[in-house]
Amino acid sequence: MSLPTVSIPTVLFVCVHNAGRSQMAAGYLRALAGDEVRVLSAGSAPAAGINPDAVAVMAEEGIDISAHVPELLETDTVRLADVVITMGCGDACPIFPGKRYEDWVLDDPAEEDIDGVRLIRDDIKERVNVLVASLVS
Repeated sequence: MSLPTVSIPTVLFVCVHNAGRSQMAAGYLRALAGDEVRVLSAGSAPAAGINPDAVAVMAEEGIDISAHVPELLETDTVRLADVVITMGCGDACPIFPGKRYEDWVLDDPAEEDIDGVRLIRDDIKERVNVLVASLVS
């Protein structure tokens, strides 16, 4: 007799440029949940690269997001996700029945100085901790 396969939840973080908020959230979720959650991130209008201030403030937490690349949000990516966390992407994110959606209202790090980006990072960390508790037993 074989044991049933246990699937892990897939979380998709979406923001406009996929260069700050969604990348920080993805970095935290990978660090806090390890291999118990599959993590994806994308943007409705991806930037050319990750926001350097986001990279810097995450490095302060011991999390390296410098090698990540902004990705274009695609319908299939949303379809793969169990949980979709939006962060200011407006109506660009397709809605599929049966998925868990959350909209995290967060300032855009691109419009903040480094101290402002730290505040956004800390807010994201708190939210990701709550998310992890709801996903990982």
